[in-house]
Amino acid sequence: MPLGKVLVVEDDDAIRRGLVDALGVNNYEVLEAGDGRTGLATAIGCEVDIVLLDIMMPGMDGMAVLHELRKAKPSLPVIFLTAKGDAPDRVKGLRQGADDYIAKPFSLAELLARIEAVLRRSAERPRAMSKLIIADREIDFDRREATLPDGTIVKLPQREAEVLAYLAANPGRAVSRDELLSRVWGFDPRGVATRTVDMAIARIREQLQDDPAEPCVVATVRGRGYMLVRAEEAEIVEEGA
Repeated sequence: MPLGKVLVVEDDDAIRRGLVDALGVNNYEVLEAGDGRTGLATAIGCEVDIVLLDIMMPGMDGMAVLHELRKAKPSLPVIFLTAKGDAPDRVKGLRQGADDYIAKPFSLAELLARIEAVLRRSAERPRAMSKLIIADREIDFDRREATLPDGTIVKLPQREAEVLAYLAANPGRAVSRDELLSRVWGFDPRGVATRTVDMAIARIREQLQDDPAEPCVVATVRGRGYMLVRAEEAEIVEEGA
């Protein structure tokens, strides 16, 4: 039985063929694409477990592919493969939503280890959901829209929607800032001092008209993180339900 289905998107024929052969020998089922547009269509149209995505491709580069892919399949694991290995590019790739980043040249052993690690983390992610109904507010994650009690519809940025979805997938417990940074942003939070999570929560509260002094959607648990208010009363609709 294959360990998983991998899509390799790489415009260099020799590198792509080498990756396809090596992954096949190591018991992975492999699909391949030689350009960004074909890779995006394949990733969206086929059931794959992980995408190995080159950044520097003519036409539609890897960053553009990932941007579009995150709209269609937000939880699909992606590892960037690129010759651009300096820190700013790594940070940009991770902020775009990549799960990992490996700079060429790399060893097959390292690549296999990274694939295994990303797939393992992916298996731990909560199931995707399509809707959350809480405190007379309905959040549609597919449309990234929230309907407020007075009927007003507001658009939710992708990251704020992902934070809400993660909190909803973990009802009844406070989720730490570090966990949100790791699971939603894909950052390694160790040694990082940032108010990214707090700012996202503030935007969620503003968009959902949720008074932080008397919250009805997201509560702050001092010293621990954030959680949904009275999550047991919330209605969650999972994708495909």
